[in-house]
Amino acid sequence: MKQTGKALSKLNRAHAVLLLCATTALTISAQTFTTLHIFNYTDGASPYYGALVQGTDGNLYGTTSAGGANGGGTVFKISPSGTLTTLYDFCAQTVNTQCPDGQSPQGGLIQGADGNFYGTTEEGGANNDGGTVFKITPSGTLTTLYSFCSQTGCADGATPISALVQTANGDFYGTTAFGGANCAPVIFRISPSGALTSLYSFCVQDGCPDGHTPASPLVQAGNGDFYGTTLYGASYYGATLFRITPKGALTTLYAFNSTGSYAALVQATNGDLYGTVTYGGAYRAGMIYKTTPSGTVTKLFSFCAQSGCPDGGAPVAGLVQDTNGDLYGTTFVGGGVPDETCPTGCGTVFRLSAGLQPFVRTQLPSSKVGETVEILGTDLTGATSVTFNGTPAVSIAVSSSGTEITTIVPPGATSGTVQVVIPSGTLSSNMPFRVLP
Repeated sequence: MKQTGKALSKLNRAHAVLLLCATTALTISAQTFTTLHIFNYTDGASPYYGALVQGTDGNLYGTTSAGGANGGGTVFKISPSGTLTTLYDFCAQTVNTQCPDGQSPQGGLIQGADGNFYGTTEEGGANNDGGTVFKITPSGTLTTLYSFCSQTGCADGATPISALVQTANGDFYGTTAFGGANCAPVIFRISPSGALTSLYSFCVQDGCPDGHTPASPLVQAGNGDFYGTTLYGASYYGATLFRITPKGALTTLYAFNSTGSYAALVQATNGDLYGTVTYGGAYRAGMIYKTTPSGTVTKLFSFCAQSGCPDGGAPVAGLVQDTNGDLYGTTFVGGGVPDETCPTGCGTVFRLSAGLQPFVRTQLPSSKVGETVEILGTDLTGATSVTFNGTPAVSIAVSSSGTEITTIVPPGATSGTVQVVIPSGTLSSNMPFRVLP
């Protein structure tokens, strides 16, 4: 199991090298690119595919998979201007050459409703190097909530490599890449205090038609169910799309004739979920698709539709919906003229216009009453009011660019949708805003 996890890590690191080629080859004259920090191993190394998360204090928080004082990776905080603080160095504890506090965090952090950050490590822990779930305060106090592979045969799973997602009741949901009752990954639920429940173990049936290796984080849709993908299914090129209820009832919604991706689905403002597969599609170079919450899949675009693949190929990462309604993403390869540096092209950044309506989003997912909130949008000029789940803000200030509103969470506000009234109508937030106690 350990060697398999290492093999997966090496594969991911190879992907990271190719993505670096793709990103450094891009030049957009209208943008300003600034390197905020260069890791030097002593303060961390190789931040993986877990995205940064902005905390309620305005700082950005993340992990590195290696480096730090003990070589086991770090949790760090970095200000928007680039001042980095190492909050925790993993492998601070060693027992029989293992790291009971965890080692090699891969999937990034999320900030919980209590203000603390939660994440997973691929390795370490108290049991057979099976990985951990941890909590860390904004000041850097780490608590190991659970060590995987605590059950016979690792029935509780092992090697979590994706981020967690928190539900309204405070519990967290996540996946492991290995272990499980059927020698396959598991989907689990864990309470903020560390009580873990294995909800589903993949490969229940011969040939794994329900999928294997859910490398992407779960996403909770508006109907309360979770959605995700596996890298493999009944065949090596046979990723699956699945839905699972909070209690663990899993439904395989679709079987792709391709491999999946490491990125989470995104639920757009129309209620459908959008995602990518790395290979497959009409030209075997990946595609963009959408699915309804009930599982009706529509293929939207197949990459490498043009000679020489100027549109790109192999979209490993997922999509993001801009406030203008369009979807944006990147491809692994393709684009431009192949050369010695990038024999198959260095990748592309793309936009997909799918007829989705504009919306607004808050810069931070949660704040307290009386705190300042930034609301982002595409054209907010002339905005007349902002409401928090129906409670109006006392005053608003619109930026000169028309892309940002500054306001204060009003007394009496409750968690829910943020709405902005502009001359052409009302824009709603794509995600509920949480009012903290």
